[in-house]
Amino acid sequence: MALKTPLVLGSDGLVQQLQSGDTISSAVAAQTVRQVTNAESSAAITIGMPVYATAADAVKRAQANAKATSQLAGLVFDVSIAAAATGNICSAGILVATTAQWDAVAGTTGGLTFGTRYFLDPANPGKITSAVPTTAGQTNTAVGIALSTTELELQLQPPILL
Repeated sequence: MALKTPLVLGSDGLVQQLQSGDTISSAVAAQTVRQVTNAESSAAITIGMPVYATAADAVKRAQANAKATSQLAGLVFDVSIAAAATGNICSAGILVATTAQWDAVAGTTGGLTFGTRYFLDPANPGKITSAVPTTAGQTNTAVGIALSTTELELQLQPPILL
């Protein structure tokens, strides 16, 4: 078998051979996080919960039972945000939570399932599901794909009204 040298992008942006002693680094999916206020009247929102915007910088738990509540702004980034408090949501990148935290959001045991696509849940506010919504009047709103039991790569999509 012949020894081959890979081509890489140099620091100047031009293609070159990998130089002796150099290493290859891969791009990391950067998270997009922003601060919002929890507009729920009495409920805390917790890590991984999908939310929709109700006003400028204000969010509530999203649900795929109507177009208005299924326009995703992101998933809760902080462990917990009390009602009327400010916190952070993530709208791009990879969201990491414990298996127990994902169990609470996805209704699973042992966290997320690798390679599974998750959608906004039509039956429960602030939840995701691996079951594709198919009932008329609900929305099909893609949330992301599981990279492991604790990592969800966000792939937020606009809702499709069924």
